[in-house]
Amino acid sequence: MSEIKALFFDQDGVIVDTERDGHRVAFNHAFAEAGYSVEWDEETYHSLLQVGGGKERMRHHLATAGFGIDIPAEDVDQVIHKLHKRKTDIFIEMLEKGALPLRPGVKRMMKDAASAGLPIGICTTSNERAAEAIRAQLLPEIPFAFILAGDVVSRKKPDPEIYLMALQKTGVKAENTVVFEDSNIGARAAKAAGCQVVATVNGYTRDEDLSMADLSVSSLGEPGIPSKLLTSQIPGDDWPGHLTLDWLRQRFS
Repeated sequence: MSEIKALFFDQDGVIVDTERDGHRVAFNHAFAEAGYSVEWDEETYHSLLQVGGGKERMRHHLATAGFGIDIPAEDVDQVIHKLHKRKTDIFIEMLEKGALPLRPGVKRMMKDAASAGLPIGICTTSNERAAEAIRAQLLPEIPFAFILAGDVVSRKKPDPEIYLMALQKTGVKAENTVVFEDSNIGARAAKAAGCQVVATVNGYTRDEDLSMADLSVSSLGEPGIPSKLLTSQIPGDDWPGHLTLDWLRQRFS
């Protein structure tokens, strides 16, 4: 184990529990407005989350199940782009209305890291506008070193490209970096980049294989809002009831 010198956060499912009641709902509204007979229920969307990226999920669904209307091959790119733009508009409207709060412990962990002088970054396959909206609406006081989002990389998770880019931006070694992820593909991406991984699960990912993570928790938790330590590959049995930066530093050192 090594000294912690940087924290990287996935966004969807880690910072905000956006997938089930945010992105999925926004996609369905966009499909309905466009006249497509597509509605992603919770089970379908969970399956689609194994594909990294919203545009990529739509392409996968179009190729495997269709949109209920024939779309000429030469029009697919334009259709996907238009749908994704409208879906992002709807998602941002939901954020602005306060419909999607932060998960417990996220802001506290980020504030503690900032006070300790650690660079903090976001690494997400989500759209750049959505990532910026979450920062502006929910985390305006956090001094992020960077936000990497959307198509900034050519290969999305589980490929490690986004985390390798983040490491290059900070100049911090992978073994000195803790990544907060919620999914199998995200944890695999972070591990493939050589980082330490904390998996903070949610309703969609609690049954996924997260055995590659150094530890997994039900959430980061808060004083008075305890979280559960689900699995750990780190020695020690002194779980404090919620995840703290000091505890992580002691365990990873």
